[in-house]
This record gives sequence, C-alpha cells and structure tokens, in this order.
Amino acid sequence: MSENVLMWLEIGFDLAYLITIWVLLILMFKRKGTVLAKNQRVAQLLRWMFLLLAIGDTGHVGFRVLAYTRGPLENSPLLVGMGSLATAYTVTVFYMIFVEGWRVRFDKKHNGFTWLLLAVGLIRMVMMALPGNHWGQVMPPQPMGILRNIPLMIQGIGLLVLILWSAWQARDKTFLWIGFCVFLSYLFYTPVILFVNQIPMLGMLMMPKTLAYLAIAFIALFAFYPKKSIE
Repeated sequence: MSENVLMWLEIGFDLAYLITIWVLLILMFKRKGTVLAKNQRVAQLLRWMFLLLAIGDTGHVGFRVLAYTRGPLENSPLLVGMGSLATAYTVTVFYMIFVEGWRVRFDKKHNGFTWLLLAVGLIRMVMMALPGNHWGQVMPPQPMGILRNIPLMIQGIGLLVLILWSAWQARDKTFLWIGFCVFLSYLFYTPVILFVNQIPMLGMLMMPKTLAYLAIAFIALFAFYPKKSIE
C-alpha cells in the first residue's frame, strides 16, 4: 500500500472517528435527563470520561490531520508530538475516572489495588513531563516510549480484571461487553507500544484500538442514555 493511500486512509478514519465520538458525547449530554436514578453517578462518570477522550483525541488525531496538510508528518513533528502529549494526559485521567466508575457500578470500596491503579496514573503523568520524552518528534523515543506506557498498561489491565471479575459475578452484561472492549483496545495497542519504531506499519493497529473505544461509547449510550425516560 502506497504512502499516499495510507495517508488518505488515516485522514478519512480520523475525521470519521472525531465526528462520531463528538456526536455520541453530545447525545449523552442531551439525554442525561433520561438516565435512571440508580445509574446517574455511573452515567455522569462515563460522560466525563468520554469528554476527556474526545478533547484529547481532537488534539491527537486532529493535529495529525492538520500536519498532513503540510506534507509528510516529519514536516510537522512538533504538531504531531503535542497532539500525542494531549491524548497521553487525557487517556490517563480517563482510566483513573474509569476506576471510580467500576467502584460505583458495583458498589465497591477503594482498596490497596484500586489506590495502586490511581497512583500509577499520577506516576505516568509525572513521567510524561520528563525531558527525555521528546514530545516534539513524530516517533516515540526509546526506551522512554515504552517506560511511560508501563503505568498505562498497569492501569488498563488492572481495571480490566476488576471489570470482568465484578461483571461476571453480578451477571452484568453491559460491563462484560465494556470489559471485552477494554481487552481488545490493549490487545491492539500493546504491539504498537513495543514495536512501532521497528515496524511503523504497526501504527495501523491504532485504528481497531480506536474502534474499541468507540464501541465502549456506543454501549454506554444505549445502556444508560435511552431516548426517552423509562418510568
């Protein structure tokens, strides 16, 4: 596949994704009055999660699309890097709020494990502020590109275990599907973290990874935000 075809494929996918995530988010805010009382807190947390995701990804993929208007991405490394930095912070907070969403959904109390997941989120934010990250370049620097993602992996996999275990016990189909989507997102993301510098084409796995996040947003919308109030 030629570089030109790959570029237009990415641009088309990015624009379709941004439009979709913002439409889903707008629908969540429009329908918040239809959420059942017992689901209000979880639905609110999901709204804030996806607001963060939409803002961060608007910077990330939006800046990539803008960079493409100026030629190859290598012509605008700072623009691409700043977009990556934006989504790196917002996705970290996304998972920190997700932990709280799990806790509220299943009426759990914080314990050592949940505090660990929140702590590694803070550690990641500190790591991303270190000078060795070189956010002004297109490809993530190594080994910092891997090191700064270790806390995110701990966050996501830890949350995945919590969601799937609790949802299985509670026979909660909604969160079972959400947990499955989290699993898929990390399945596609892990090879990118580890090997994208050696095999740039692995970056294409970010597309199915992104679709997994969209699937979570669709599940949340249909499960918690009905078109009309349910009496």
